[in-house]
Amino acid sequence: MAVTLRSYEPHDFSALHRLDQACFPVGISYSKTTLHYFLTIPSADCIVATDGGRIAGFILTEENPPLAHIITLDVAETHRRHGVGTALLAESEKNLALRGVRSILLETEIENEAAVAFWKRHSYRIEAVLKRYYLGRLDAYEMRKTLTAPQTKSA
Repeated sequence: MAVTLRSYEPHDFSALHRLDQACFPVGISYSKTTLHYFLTIPSADCIVATDGGRIAGFILTEENPPLAHIITLDVAETHRRHGVGTALLAESEKNLALRGVRSILLETEIENEAAVAFWKRHSYRIEAVLKRYYLGRLDAYEMRKTLTAPQTKSA
C-alpha cells in the first residue's frame, strides 16, 4: 500500500480528530480541545500519511531535545498491517534525530497486545508500568527508544 507522507496542515484537523476517535475508546481518545492543543504547541510535530488524498494515519510528537514524546500514532483500520505505522514512525524518528533528539518516550496500554508488539518490533523497550494511567483504571507501559546520532559526511 503506497501512502504519501507530509506535514500536518490545519485543514487536516477534523479528519485527524475523527481518526483518533476511531482508533481509541472514549476517554482515551483525545477531545477536540486536547488534540488541538497538542497540534499547536511550538514543540509539536505531526506527520500525516495520505492514500489517494484521504488520511490513512498520523503521528504526533512533542520534543525538547534530547528527549521527545510520542503523543499518539493513529492508523485507519483499513490501512493497518500495511506498513503505514512503520513509515510514519521511521519518518518521525529520522526528523527527531536530525533535530537533536536522542531518546523517545511513549505510553501504551498494557492490554493492547498489538500496540505493545508494534513498539517492541521497532526497538522500544518497557521502562516502567504506570498504574491506572488511562481512565484512572487501566495500566500502561512507559516505553523508550534511544536514537543514534545521524551520520554526517566528512570532507
